[in-house]
Amino acid sequence: MHKTAIAIHGGAGTITQANLSPEQDKAYRAALKKAVEAGHQVLERGGSALDAVELAVVHLEDSPLFNAGRGSVFTKEGKHEMDAAIMCGKTLEAGALAGVRSIKNPVKLARAIMEHSDHVILSGYGAEEFALSYGLEFAPEAYFFDKYRYEQWSEVRDSDIFMLDHTAQRDEKFGTVGAVAVDQEGNVASATSTGGMTNKRYNRIGDTPIIGSGTYANNQTCAISCTGHGEFFIRAVVAYDVSCLMEYKGYTLQKACEEVVLKKLVKFGGEGGLIAVTPSAEVALVFNSEGMYRASKSTGEETLVAIYKE
Repeated sequence: MHKTAIAIHGGAGTITQANLSPEQDKAYRAALKKAVEAGHQVLERGGSALDAVELAVVHLEDSPLFNAGRGSVFTKEGKHEMDAAIMCGKTLEAGALAGVRSIKNPVKLARAIMEHSDHVILSGYGAEEFALSYGLEFAPEAYFFDKYRYEQWSEVRDSDIFMLDHTAQRDEKFGTVGAVAVDQEGNVASATSTGGMTNKRYNRIGDTPIIGSGTYANNQTCAISCTGHGEFFIRAVVAYDVSCLMEYKGYTLQKACEEVVLKKLVKFGGEGGLIAVTPSAEVALVFNSEGMYRASKSTGEETLVAIYKE
């Protein structure tokens, strides 16, 4: 029986103690702790890594604090467009979706696409039609309305500016949530979900639903979920690059993550971070920004919850 471990993130970016009130700090930590411990309970009961990452991400999607699911930001048109992905390290099967507007928990739809379709990525109305056929829960527009997100959008809706979740005047962060886990069988899995960019146009899609960029899992190496400026993560093929460094160069998980996030990404201006776990339950939480909402829990160890640079 393998040691189990799970790690989650709730976004990265300019997150400092100066721009989070004590109340906000406490709320974020509580939400992260609840999500990571829910996922870890699944693992300790003998559940799969897939079930654990899905449940942890559902918890984060259900919280208005994070830019995914209920807390998704507004697009240029005042709507919500959500992306998500999930991947199984044992089979290399994956499911993803882009640009859905009324799915309560996009990560559940990603799982359904992986398990019940012959495809990897579905988008827009087609993805929602698929969700309907499998009885997934929809939510009305009012469910996704958040006063803070609305004010955020109001500041820029009459301009061509798009924002990565928050303006510099607020706590600029790259809003994505994600989870990675390894179960008692030694199988790894990853899941990622996002509401994208505030005021985004043209059905823009980031790295979250792109397998190998924002989400990846392989039992030969690790499971990874990313958060950051999606365009850079797509161009750098970040998640798969970490896996490749482990597989072909023999790097440790930590070394591979640092090589990609602290060197490769930084060289061409990519900001953000990632979480990763190996089949042997090594965990890495690496970011090049001011902070990253993150938490992890391993068998027999205390729950780690952190926000800022240590």
